[in-house]
Amino acid sequence: MTKKPLRGADLLGVPYDGQSTLGYPGSRYAPERVRMCAGWINMRIQDGKIFSLGANEDLEVGDNLLVDRGDVEIAPHDVAATFAATREAVRASIESGRAPIVIGGDDCLLFPVAHGMHQALPGRIGIIHFDAHLDLMDNSPQQGRYSQSSGMRRALELERISPRDSIQVCERHFNFPASGQFKRENDLIHLSAREVLRLGPQETVKRILDRTRNADHLFLSFDIDAIDPAFAPGAGAHEPGGISSAEALEMVELLAPHCEAMAITEVNPTTDVKDMTSMLAAYLAFTFAVYGRYPTSSKEARHEH
Repeated sequence: MTKKPLRGADLLGVPYDGQSTLGYPGSRYAPERVRMCAGWINMRIQDGKIFSLGANEDLEVGDNLLVDRGDVEIAPHDVAATFAATREAVRASIESGRAPIVIGGDDCLLFPVAHGMHQALPGRIGIIHFDAHLDLMDNSPQQGRYSQSSGMRRALELERISPRDSIQVCERHFNFPASGQFKRENDLIHLSAREVLRLGPQETVKRILDRTRNADHLFLSFDIDAIDPAFAPGAGAHEPGGISSAEALEMVELLAPHCEAMAITEVNPTTDVKDMTSMLAAYLAFTFAVYGRYPTSSKEARHEH
């Protein structure tokens, strides 16, 4: 990979769970807890370097690797205003040359984060969607159009975000037949959790990058319930049979150089055990920041991978 100037990341909290129409509400408390956990990791940077035990070497990360930009101004009663504030924060971060890492909040935020990226960048944008669920609901009397079950569907309606440039990862068990029909009709593919566990992190990432090779820019959306509840008990919903924390961290490490924004959603401190899920989310964010420090969004780079 060609060496480029160091890219830093912005940590943006969105303490909003107003669209948690199913599962457990409480992800509004995640930005505060994840921020605290990230501080313990961020403090280990010295003179622009951090020692990686996995690589057994110092990694150059700069002095502003992961800068906490605080929380966006949400409106608990107004989903449109909350989406607009999130969209603007993401757009501004990208346009300043940094990588936004959004800490939700529930997974309705997939849509405004994708929208902010859509506004900030030209060309085709692909979404790498880690989640136990498809989030492809169009509308329902119980949940409406902008719930935690519709974020991916709304994002795919944006002009330059195509199902053919996107992929869903770690989905499992059962979902609505209407969502399956949408996937078939629009060539939206997924790698189920069972398949990811069989393939392993490196082969999974290879398939992800092959699928998204024609996109000009990639957004990594990570619902924490992609990870098995044994490793992430503090989640908005529990689906057994997910990936481990180690597998998640390795895949984020491998994907980070190719992605220009990340969202981590559905971390729920009210169901967590001694902050273990918040700490995992902090490590996912920090890993994305560290290994995305020399970004490449070119289609050629993904072909070479």
